[in-house]
Amino acid sequence: MENENVKKIMHVLRHAPHGTIYTYEGLEMILIMAAYEQDLSVVFIGDGVYALKKGQDTSGIGIKGFSKTFMALDGYDVEKLYVDRVSLEERGLTEDDLVVDVEVLDAEETGRLMKEQDVIIHH
Repeated sequence: MENENVKKIMHVLRHAPHGTIYTYEGLEMILIMAAYEQDLSVVFIGDGVYALKKGQDTSGIGIKGFSKTFMALDGYDVEKLYVDRVSLEERGLTEDDLVVDVEVLDAEETGRLMKEQDVIIHH
């Protein structure tokens, strides 16, 4: 019997990592929820894909970069990381440009995955 207290929760990160608090607070929320052993997944869409880009230099904007923190998700058993294929392509990025391993999905696959979730949180 499955534990009915475990919910399938998807976090959707759509914003660029700097200039707003959405991505940083989304990452903090994911880390907190992971402590409660929920079935978490994270999908990066639109400018959200920039949050995973290797080699970010934030010294010019006077804030500490946090992209490497996404590498800690694996230690919290958050291993379902997805990226929208078109979002990557439109920004000239490939999987090799990202700090973590992801599964690249097309819009139809992402939609199907979203339908399986109990909760979807947009950041």
